[in-house]
Amino acid sequence: MPKTRDEKTQIVADLTKTFKEMKSAVFADFKGLKVKDITELRRLCQGQKISYGVAKKTLIRLAAKDAGLDFNPDSMDGSYAMACGLEDEVAPAKMLADFAKKHEALKILGGILEGKTVDKTAIGFLAKLPSKPELLAKLVGSLQSPISGLVNVLVGNLRGLAQVLNAYQKSKS
Repeated sequence: MPKTRDEKTQIVADLTKTFKEMKSAVFADFKGLKVKDITELRRLCQGQKISYGVAKKTLIRLAAKDAGLDFNPDSMDGSYAMACGLEDEVAPAKMLADFAKKHEALKILGGILEGKTVDKTAIGFLAKLPSKPELLAKLVGSLQSPISGLVNVLVGNLRGLAQVLNAYQKSKS
């Protein structure tokens, strides 16, 4: 049954809100996926705070225009689903790339990053990046390394002094 004008208006409003809140979006062709696979994909998206949905290209074009994005959905072939990362730029690309490895029917088409359209190779590079928590952990480790080295040097001098004094005390007794 076709959607009414009010339903379409609501879909465009919801998509516009999602496009304004998102950090990045990835579009994928889901043709050939089984219903159980799509259900699994939706569950994975919910667990990682990724908005997943399917809409007509016309509605996506209107929502993108309302959100101020430079995106034309007609540049990608076929019907597609979109996964929008609401907290992490890398999460949708990484999640869909991992899912596509297990399910060959899912094909990544492209996406939106920082308000600009990117192709599937850029999404592939984005999927290979470490996640935000991993990058933060590496940053903390890099910042902590010189400090811990300094502490070890300072403690080493005190430890050496304590060993000399201990050896001197043992030689006296």
